[in-house]
Amino acid sequence: MNTRQAGVALVVISAFVFSTAGIFTKMVTAQAWDIIFWRGVAASAFTLLYLALRGELIREVRAFGHPALLVTIIMAAGTAAFIPAFKLSHVANVALIYGASPLIAAALAWAFLREVPSRTVSIASLIAFGGVALIVFGSLGGVALRGDLLALFMTLMMAGTMVVYRAFPHTTAALPAALSSVVLLPFAWTFGDPLSVDVGEMPMLILFGLVFAVASVTLSEGARRLPPSETALLSILEMPLAPVLALVLLSEVPTAQAIVGGLVILGSVLWSQTGRGGAGKRQNQI
Repeated sequence: MNTRQAGVALVVISAFVFSTAGIFTKMVTAQAWDIIFWRGVAASAFTLLYLALRGELIREVRAFGHPALLVTIIMAAGTAAFIPAFKLSHVANVALIYGASPLIAAALAWAFLREVPSRTVSIASLIAFGGVALIVFGSLGGVALRGDLLALFMTLMMAGTMVVYRAFPHTTAALPAALSSVVLLPFAWTFGDPLSVDVGEMPMLILFGLVFAVASVTLSEGARRLPPSETALLSILEMPLAPVLALVLLSEVPTAQAIVGGLVILGSVLWSQTGRGGAGKRQNQI
């Protein structure tokens, strides 16, 4: 498996895992900051233990530089918006707003790295954005504005993370993911009430932390191997998956526009990977 194939596989795995975030958030009665606290404790513990068992913790600490610090801050900001967004809006809407990430990642990469996305990726991004627009227009008046704005901010932060890893591909991946959770702990303790969480919900929150740790590390590892625009396109594979999980497990029925829009987005992602003269050819030259 070459570098690009490994990057694609890692980001796809991350997208599948991330698609469960809304389910975890909605299936517990704990408030957003309480979820952030306990999920952060579990995610950071799992990640640090993983690094220690592999004997890589010291190496990651030594390699931790300014880009890793920037990633830590950006990921923490995105997480702080991610969980409340699910509490204030529907799973489908939060996941689908993430469809703007290819355009945002491509714009940031052009602005900061002068990296021009391939023609295929550019067209696929526009198609994906059209799918998002279709979904949003179909749900106007039925979505909490604050939740949507938080989801959009989260999307901007995720796109920023992809660009940082593309600019500094040797930036450590696991340690920033763990520290982004640690950074939020004092805020979650201050603004929430973690000790009031129902003991019966703790296994779910701990599992959520494990899932988040896996998703964050695989996304970071994949992002360093691919252009930001392509990473973003692959990561939005979670968008069609999240509404399906919400329907099956939470009985949240997506609108007809959401179903069509999700299919458009999925099609654009698949086409971006197989389009003639597209991302695949370009990546082999990087």
